[in-house]
Amino acid sequence: MRLAGKTAIVTGGGSGFGAGIVKKFVAEGARVLIADIDVAAATKVAGQYDAIPLAVDVSKMESWEALAIAAKAAFGQVDILVNNAGITHLPQPMQDVEEDEFDRILAVNAKSVYLSAKTIVPMMIAAGSGVILNVASTAGVSPRPNLNWYNASKGWMITATKTMAVELAPKGIRVNAINPVAGETPLLQSFMGQDTPEIRAKFISTIPLGRFSTPEDMGNAACFLCSDEASMITGVAMEVDGGRCI
Repeated sequence: MRLAGKTAIVTGGGSGFGAGIVKKFVAEGARVLIADIDVAAATKVAGQYDAIPLAVDVSKMESWEALAIAAKAAFGQVDILVNNAGITHLPQPMQDVEEDEFDRILAVNAKSVYLSAKTIVPMMIAAGSGVILNVASTAGVSPRPNLNWYNASKGWMITATKTMAVELAPKGIRVNAINPVAGETPLLQSFMGQDTPEIRAKFISTIPLGRFSTPEDMGNAACFLCSDEASMITGVAMEVDGGRCI
């Protein structure tokens, strides 16, 4: 029960890595609010793990303001924020990505972290404590070709994590990131372009441990970094990638 008595928000918690983080957090004693644009998915996961679902578009300030109000009403205080929600574009040359798609990727993957700083961080500063975990990617460390703007958004998130950690440390707030390698999530096919045994084998061949990551892998890493066991860890971007970035 490493998170006993803690409260947490997990964005994009209705599927994939986010759902794995929700499952682990609840198992470790946290009360969790799932913020997801797909409220049906959030509701399903919330029902499985006794969490609270809320429809949230992380690219919109009004959604974050509503989330902050809902979290304060439900919990009184937010101890943990997991910025997990993210999207990508299909593999293609950088110049072929449409402008509106580029804008959407940066809004969901990068601007959302800024909006969380505007709405949730003040609550943590007032409390004098808190933990933020940003779900970045190996793409921000060792980028694959034809995913340029997704890679760039995750590189941005890693830098933002380190900057946030330095600025918020005197306020009693820790900020870390995890860098997953591709896993069995709804985004996998988007990363690969198409899902065939041959493409899967080629993708997995770049991961020394020889498998995709799982939601459980992310839940375990997130739980450690957000627990008091990691009280001396801030500003890290921990690769949970089976050796992909070596």
